[in-house]
Amino acid sequence: MAEKQPSIAYSITVRAEYPNRVGMLGEITSAIGDAGGDIGAIDTVSSSRRGMIRDITINTRDSSHGEDIVKRLKTLSEIRVMSVSDPIFLRHLGGKIEITSKTPVKTRNDMSIVYTPGVGRVTTAIYEDPSAVWTLTGKGNSVAIVTDGSAVLGLGDMGPAAALPVMEGKSVLFKEMAGVDAWPICLDTNDPDEIVETVKNISVGFGGINLEDISAPRCFYIEQRLKDELDIPVFHDDQHGTAVVLLAALINALKITGKRMEDLKVVVNGIGAGGIACGKILMSAGVTNLIGCDRQGILHRGAEFKGNTAHEAFGEISNPDNIEGDLSVALGDADVFLGLSGPNVLTPKMVSNMKVDPIVFAMANPDPEIWPEEVEGMVRVMATGRSDYPNQINNALCFPGMFRGALDVRAREINEEMKLAAAHAIASGVPKSDLNEDFIVPSIFDLGVVRKVAREVASAAHKTGVARRTRKRLGPFSLAKGR
Repeated sequence: MAEKQPSIAYSITVRAEYPNRVGMLGEITSAIGDAGGDIGAIDTVSSSRRGMIRDITINTRDSSHGEDIVKRLKTLSEIRVMSVSDPIFLRHLGGKIEITSKTPVKTRNDMSIVYTPGVGRVTTAIYEDPSAVWTLTGKGNSVAIVTDGSAVLGLGDMGPAAALPVMEGKSVLFKEMAGVDAWPICLDTNDPDEIVETVKNISVGFGGINLEDISAPRCFYIEQRLKDELDIPVFHDDQHGTAVVLLAALINALKITGKRMEDLKVVVNGIGAGGIACGKILMSAGVTNLIGCDRQGILHRGAEFKGNTAHEAFGEISNPDNIEGDLSVALGDADVFLGLSGPNVLTPKMVSNMKVDPIVFAMANPDPEIWPEEVEGMVRVMATGRSDYPNQINNALCFPGMFRGALDVRAREINEEMKLAAAHAIASGVPKSDLNEDFIVPSIFDLGVVRKVAREVASAAHKTGVARRTRKRLGPFSLAKGR
C-alpha cells in the first residue's frame, strides 16, 4: 500500500530553542524532511544574538508520525524542544460558535424596544397572524442541525457529546458561506420516535431542519416522518448533500472522459444512507446500470437481507442483470466506482478490471477506500472526500446554497427537482476552460457557487410549487453577515 501523505488534519506545532547560528534552522528542517514531515509554517517567537526560538508547524500522516518527528528533533544536539501543541485542538478550545445580537442594547429605550414592554406588541402581532413569525423573528434565517451522534463522520457511533464539535463546525460553514444561522441540536436518545417528537416540538423556531450523522436505517424513518409532519424543509445531508455533490462531480468527470450517463456501469460500495441517496439521484439523472455492494456482497433480488428493508428496496431498483458475487465481480467492466464505505476495500487489481478511463470516487472519511497514490496512472478521474487531495467531494458545496435558496422562498420542502438543480449549478461552477482531471468540482470557498446554487434551488422550488414567496433579488451583499 502506498504511504499516506502528510495532512494538516494531523499537524503539530513544535516550539524549538537553539543557538542563533547559521545552519541551525537547516539542520532542523532537514531532520523534519528526513522523517517524512511537511513543514507548513515557521514563525519567529524571539530572537537574540545568542539564541533563537521558533514555532515550526508540521503536517504529519497521523498522531504516531507526529510523535516520531518530535523524538527525532529531540535527538539533535543544541536544540531544545520547548513544547508541542496541536493546532486542531487549539482551534476548538471553547467551541467554534457563539450567539451575537443584531441590535445594540445600550439605553432604557433600547431595552423597551427589544424586550419588554415593546416586544409585547410584536408577540400580539404574531398571535394574530402566525405567518408573521417569518418576518418578525429569526425563523426565516435559522436552521437546526439535529443529530444523535450515531454515525459521526466515518467514526461511527460516538454519541451526542462527541458529535457536538462536528455540528459546531457545520454551523460555522452555514454562517460563513451562506449567512444562515444554524444551531447544533445534539439529542441524547437513539429512539427514532423520540427524535421525531423532539424535532417537531422545537421546529417552530426554525425555517429548516438539517439532519446529520444519524445511522441507517433509522435515518430514513426519521426523515420521512418529519417530511410528512412538518411544513419546512427537512434535509438529511449525509444522504442528499453527498448525492448532490457526487452528481455534480460525475457530470464534469463525464465531460472529460466523453462518456454518457445513460451508458455507464456504476458500482456503489456502501449501501447506507449516503450510498442509497447517491444511487437514487444517479438513476434520476439517467444511469440505468447501477449495482450496489455492501459487506455481504452485491445486492440482488432473492438475497437474504436479514430484515434490512432499505437494502431490500435498493436491490429491487438496482442491478438490472441481477448479478451476484463480491465487489471484485461487480467492478468487472465498470465505468465508475463510488465508495461510501470504509478504508482499503478497493484494490489496484480491482481497478485494473474496470473499463478504460475509469472514474473512481473514494469518499470514505477520514481514510478513503483506496488512496490516490495507489492507482496513479490507472484512473482517469480520481476524487475523495478529503481536502488534502484534488477533487474533494464535500457536502459544503451543497448545503449552504441549498438552505439559502430554500429559506429565501420559504420552501415547504426540498424535493428531487431542487436537488438536481443544485447539482447542475455546482457542476457549472467549474468553467469549461478550467475543467481537467484534477478540477471537476469548484472550491467550497467560491461564494459565487453558493449564490448560483441558491438561485437555482429557489427557481426549482417555484417551478414545483413548494415556494411560499418570491425570492428577494440578490445584490452585492456579504453572505457572511447574513441577510
